[in-house]
Amino acid sequence: MDGNNGPAAVMAIFAALTYDIISATNSSPQTTEINAYSRAATLMKWVRLGLAQAGVFVFVGMFVAWKAGAEVWPIALGGGLASVLLWMQYVHAHNNGIQSYQPGTEY
Repeated sequence: MDGNNGPAAVMAIFAALTYDIISATNSSPQTTEINAYSRAATLMKWVRLGLAQAGVFVFVGMFVAWKAGAEVWPIALGGGLASVLLWMQYVHAHNNGIQSYQPGTEY
């Protein structure tokens, strides 16, 4: 993260990293909604674990940038914004799935 990287690129990298980590640990908000009635606790556990992992990477990225004298706000903004948006999507999916009477794909 030297001076050649613009803040927008760094922010986008950490947003993408957060999305990738969540993708690696979870199915999707759609799957969460479809199967929330039977697996809500397990699904949301993995969302929390994914967000925690993303937080570790964002923190390490901010630390490395700070030690190098680079700006840390793009890293925090990218990871933070992606985390908030993903959390909102999964909570919405969870709540809708719990309230739905439609059968899921898993029983």
